[in-house]
Parts: sequence; C-alpha cells; structure tokens
Amino acid sequence: MYILIKDSAGITNCSVFKQLATYFDIFNVFMTVQLRYYCGLIFNRSNQREVKHIMSQSFNQKVECKGLPEADIILVDRNQAGTGDSLLDANASNQYDKSHARTESGAEGLDTLYIYCPEHYVDVIEKVMSRHQNIEVHVNDFSVRNFKNLKLCHFKSEHMSQEEKIFLITATELGARVEPLVSFLDRKLGYTEVELLHSGYFLYQKAFSILSNKTNAFIKRVVDLLFVFLLSWVAIPVGIITAVLIKLESPGPVFYKQRRTGLYNKEFNVIKFRSMRNDAEKNGAQWACSNDSRVTKVGKIIRKTRIDELPQLLNVLKNEMSMVGPRPEREHFISDLEKEIPYYRFRHAVKPGITGLAQVKYPYGASVQDAVWKHKYDIFYIKHQKFAMDLKILLLTVKTVLFGKGV
Repeated sequence: MYILIKDSAGITNCSVFKQLATYFDIFNVFMTVQLRYYCGLIFNRSNQREVKHIMSQSFNQKVECKGLPEADIILVDRNQAGTGDSLLDANASNQYDKSHARTESGAEGLDTLYIYCPEHYVDVIEKVMSRHQNIEVHVNDFSVRNFKNLKLCHFKSEHMSQEEKIFLITATELGARVEPLVSFLDRKLGYTEVELLHSGYFLYQKAFSILSNKTNAFIKRVVDLLFVFLLSWVAIPVGIITAVLIKLESPGPVFYKQRRTGLYNKEFNVIKFRSMRNDAEKNGAQWACSNDSRVTKVGKIIRKTRIDELPQLLNVLKNEMSMVGPRPEREHFISDLEKEIPYYRFRHAVKPGITGLAQVKYPYGASVQDAVWKHKYDIFYIKHQKFAMDLKILLLTVKTVLFGKGV
C-alpha cells in the first residue's frame, strides 16, 4: 500500500508525511509532487470523518487527523501501481486524470463551489450536494487565499463564528462571489432543494418578499381575469363536446367536485370534468397513477390534454385559484405529506393554480417522492413568480395540451 500526500499547492506536505509515516512505518511510503493515479479517496475537511473511519478499518489503528485538513491523501493499491521507479503506468495516469480533475486544471465541465456552514450541518450539505455530480464541492475549506472569481456559498451563516463570517466578508472584498447556498442552487438548478430550507430562511431572506407585493398581486389578478375571458371562447365549445362524450361513455355526473386546500389553508371545491368511474373512490381516497384502471377512455384523453381542468376557470373567476400556481391538494394527502416533506404547507402562501411550474417540469406524480420533487418546483415558483414566468408556464401548458404530453 502506498500513501501519497499532496497539499493544495502541489508541494509535498512533509509534516503530514512524517505524521503518517510514524503510524504506518510498516508500509512502503513514497513522497511525490505529481500525483497521477487515484483509486482510493481524497481527504479534506469535508470527508475527514470518513477518512478516519476508513483508515481505522484498513490499518486497525486510530488516526489522529489534527494536522491534516489541508492535505490530500491518496491510497494506491501496490498491485495496480505499475513497476519500476514510476509509480504508475500510462493507463493508470489516464484513469486518474479522468476521474479526478483538480480545480487548477479547470475541473473539466465542472463548477467548483466552496460551501461554508456550521460543522453540524456538514452531513446535510454533503447529502444534498452528492446528487449534483456536475458541481465539485469543497466544504469548510478555510485554507483558500486566492479568492478572485471563486464561488463561495454559506448555509446557516447566522450560526457561524465571527472569524468565519469575517472570512466570507474578506472573500467578497477580494473578488469572490459570495451568496446563500439555496440562492445559488435555485439559479443553477431551476428548483429549490427543500432539504436546505429552515425557519431562518423563510423569516430573514428577501426571497419571499414577493408575497407582500400588492402591485404584483394586482397584476396577477388582472392577468388571471384576462386569460379566463380569452380561454372561455375555446373552453365553452370544447366543454360542451366533452360533456356529451362523458355522458355517452359512462353513467354519472359530467362534473366532479372535490375539496382541496387553497390559499392560507382554506378549503374550497375544485371543479373538474369527471375522468374516472363514478365509484372510483368507494374505498376511500387514494393516489392516482399514470395508468389508473379507474380512468375511463374519455378520461384518458381529457387528462392527457388537461381538458379536464377547464372547469377550473370558474374557480379562477371566483378568486379561489389562479391560472398559475402550485396545484391544490386534498387535505387527506397534505396531512401525510407534511410529515415527510419540509414546509409542505408553505405552498398555501399563494393561490393554487390550474397549471404550475411543477406540472410543466415534472411528469405525473403518484408517490411521496414525486410530491417532494413537485414541492421543489412549487417553492421555487413562489420565490421567483413574476409575469414573465407565468407567461412561460402558460405557453408550455398550451404546448402540453396541443401535443398531448400532459398528466
């Protein structure tokens, strides 16, 4: 087993090397400036505990890592390391170059992000960021000195020490772009990582100031009424044809009313064209799915094209709904979902919509995991809602209706 050590500047860290050599003197230890092969792990502050655990398992010794935060440790299998004076052959070198492109070489195709947070939130950050392989992440790396053009994000900064806050302020002064982690990810991903939401974010961030903007609310209401008027010219004749087809196919009412939760947790009756059998919920409320056997033949068509939602123009007219917003859900499901999804009821801070960002960005949902994803888009919409976004969502919805790609 070889143990190779390199600090962030590419120079062998002798003090760290001596410390490790003391622990592992029964192994062949080599020092090198050029690291060409990666097969084990990269050690830094963000995975310090993991490395200590692996080393303890591998060498049956407890490792004290106090002197190591700024070093990289690479464990190389001797059998794969090649022969002669060179540690590695050409193939191994290529494997390293592809698997671990460092920041100084441009990190081919990757965004490099430095994240700073209180230590007890490191696990949460690592869990969330592990889903984004296109972002190279460094957590709580306070060894950085060249800040120009670097991207730094902070999470729960109100709980950081004064020295850590000064570090971020200094980084800003020296050319780094510093912003809240959630804001960066919003812009990068187009949705909100709800696992990173916390009470302080809702209370202190300006992101939700749009909710108290009366001008925006007035414009949104005017646009809603305008669209109701315009769509009525199409909705009325299409609705008459749909009603006839529903009556011809199966017994029961044309319209289907269901209690949903809307603005400020107030329940109302949402109106839809009936797309299921009349006895669809004789056994109680249940998730609908993409190939639900309860859906009628006509129902499949009107659900796919979203014609079944047209009667909700009446809900918009009554100011119970908006054209665009989070889809209203049933209280029965909300009670379950809010136990699994952070701040799920916050979607009720705005009026529900006939269509929404989640509906045009995410396919049909029939599980808690699907609800999580839709909630990510709903929270993003609540923070960034504006006329241009509403218009884009409506145009995408029209595309969905015309090409039958709806849910």
